[in-house]
Amino acid sequence: MRRVSVFGATGSIGQNTLDLIARAPDDYDVVALTGAGNVSRLARDAKRLHADVAVTARVDLLDDLKAALAGSGIEAAAGDAALLEAADRPTDWVMSAIVGAAGLKPGLRALRHGGTLALANKESLVCAGPLLLSEARRYGATILPVDSEHSAVFQALVGEDPAAVEKIIITGSGGGLRDWPLDRLTQATPEDAGSHPNWDMGQRITIDSASMFNKAMELIETKEFFGTPPGGIDTVIHPQSLMHALVQFRDGALMAHLGAPDMRHAIGYALHWPDRRDLPVDRLDLTTIGQLDFHAPDPARYPALALARAVMAGGGLRGAAFNAAKEYALDLFIAREIRFTDMAIHVAETLETMEARGCLDAAALTLDMVLDTDREARALTRAAASA
Repeated sequence: MRRVSVFGATGSIGQNTLDLIARAPDDYDVVALTGAGNVSRLARDAKRLHADVAVTARVDLLDDLKAALAGSGIEAAAGDAALLEAADRPTDWVMSAIVGAAGLKPGLRALRHGGTLALANKESLVCAGPLLLSEARRYGATILPVDSEHSAVFQALVGEDPAAVEKIIITGSGGGLRDWPLDRLTQATPEDAGSHPNWDMGQRITIDSASMFNKAMELIETKEFFGTPPGGIDTVIHPQSLMHALVQFRDGALMAHLGAPDMRHAIGYALHWPDRRDLPVDRLDLTTIGQLDFHAPDPARYPALALARAVMAGGGLRGAAFNAAKEYALDLFIAREIRFTDMAIHVAETLETMEARGCLDAAALTLDMVLDTDREARALTRAAASA
C-alpha cells in the first residue's frame, strides 16, 4: 500500500487526484489532505479516504474544520506551519497542487522523503526551478510533471536520447477570449475570462489561460524541467486542446501526444508511473474529430509570452519576480481594480523596475532569496497599480 498526500486537495487537480485514488482505495494509505477555504469539502474527502490529517491554509477556519471532522479520529490543523508539518509526514507519493507560490515550501519539504513529487504547481519550477531540482537530487526524490503539456513531453521522451531533441512545442487553447476583437479585451470581466471552452479548471488558472500567462509560465517550466534552451521551446494555439505537446528530434521527426482534455490522464500517469493503467478518460475517435487546427499566437493579444521569453533568457530570480507580479496582478483583476489588459502591463513594469535595481541576477538560488524577491515584486506591482 502506497502512502500518499494531496496538497491542494479541494481544487480541480486535487479533486481529480482523489477521484483516481478513491477508485482503488486498497492501494493507497492517505496521509494528508490540504485545502484552503472549502473546509466542508476537505473534511468530506478526508473522512471518505480515511486520511490521517486534514489541513486548511486558513487559520480562521480551523474551528470549522474541527467541527466537520468531529468523531472521525482525523486530525485537524491550520496555517503555514501545519502545512509544512503535513509535508514532513513520510509518504511515497505527493501531489503538489496548491495554487501559486504558496506551493513551493510544502513541495520542497515533501522531497525530503525521497519519494515521488507529482508537480502540478508550476510556480515551483518557475520561481525556483534549480533549487527544486537540486533538492530532488539531494534526497533521491523523483519529480513528475502533471501539467498536461509537460506530462505529454515527458511521455514523448520515454526511451529517447534527450540530446536528440531539437525543439519542444507546447500547445495552448488560446483561452476563453481568443476570438474577441483586440480592442474589446479591455472590457473583459473576470467572468468573461474565467470561462474556458475546453477545460474544467479553477478561476485563476482559467483567467491565466485567457491571458496566456498560464502558457508563459509553462514555457519557463519547460526550460527548467527539461533543461531545454529557450530557443528550442515554442508554443502554438490549438483550439481543440487534443494535442498537448510535440517533441521534434534532430532527424525532423515529431512525436506528438494526443488525449482528451481531462487532467486525470496526466495525474494518472504520474500516480501509476512507471506503469500505465486503465483510466476513466474519454478515448479519441479521430474520424469524428475530422481535423486539428494550429496557428501562431498573436503577440499583441498575448504579451505574456514575450515576458516569459525575457525571463528565460535572463534566468536568476526573474522567474520568482515574474510569477509574484503575475499573481498579484491577477488578484487585482479578479477584484475588478484593474483591467484584463493591465495585468501584462503591470508585470512588465515590475520586471523593468527590478532589472533597473539590479536585484534579479543570482548564480545560485536559495529559498530566502526567492521569497524576498516574491515579496518585493508583489509590493512593486501593488504600488504600480495604485499610482
